[in-house]
Amino acid sequence: MKVVILAGGFGTRISEESQIIPKPMIEVGGHPILWHIMKEYSHFGHNEFIICAGYKQHVIKKYFADYALNNSDITFNFQGENRILVHNNFSEAWKVTVVDTGYNTLTGGRIKKIQPYIDEENFFMTYGDGVSDVNIPELEKFHESHGKICTITAVKPESRFGYIDFDGDSVLSFREKSKEDVGYINAGYMVLNKKVFDYIEGDFMFEQEPMRKLTKALEVVAYRHDGFWQCMDTLREKNKLEEMWQNGAPWKVWE
Repeated sequence: MKVVILAGGFGTRISEESQIIPKPMIEVGGHPILWHIMKEYSHFGHNEFIICAGYKQHVIKKYFADYALNNSDITFNFQGENRILVHNNFSEAWKVTVVDTGYNTLTGGRIKKIQPYIDEENFFMTYGDGVSDVNIPELEKFHESHGKICTITAVKPESRFGYIDFDGDSVLSFREKSKEDVGYINAGYMVLNKKVFDYIEGDFMFEQEPMRKLTKALEVVAYRHDGFWQCMDTLREKNKLEEMWQNGAPWKVWE
């Protein structure tokens, strides 16, 4: 099954780095977070990717254009031959289509623009700024068993803030906020049937008008994931992921 990754936004909340490169190309552990997402899907046998690019899309294209060279040993022979010899190619067995879906296009419009590249009944779709240890085969089975157009992965995010417990105006306790205190959110890691394109008209946020239409038609189900998930919206979250990578990243299911 093909994997569609949204990678065209501006990443304004992590502008320290996204002014230079697209947010999905910001590195964690020496690799773009986009690479981490692709490695998870690849681990489960999904090696064909469609990248919905936009803002600074040339950076993504150059990364994959140079991927084989940057992951191999190279001999540059300038002794009259001007040849490049590639040794020990460590590149992935991936097929990557990078689509320029527009500079200012919203998520729904980006998905609509890759419709010509979808030739199977279902496809995966996720955001290019979050990693997880979600069980991809189980997610796929869940989608197929329900027969709906859209399956989202629902998670309970951790909060950086704690709670205060009151009795009237008196403070009883300060405590850390737990997952039980918060509701589920859409973490991406979706499975979509190609009928989803019929619900996208014009340039809308996919999470708004198209999802409202799908929900009203009872075509959305949620796969609840209680394992690890973390987005990278801010520099703080980027640094958190970097620290996790150095200490055995929980999303590194490929090893």
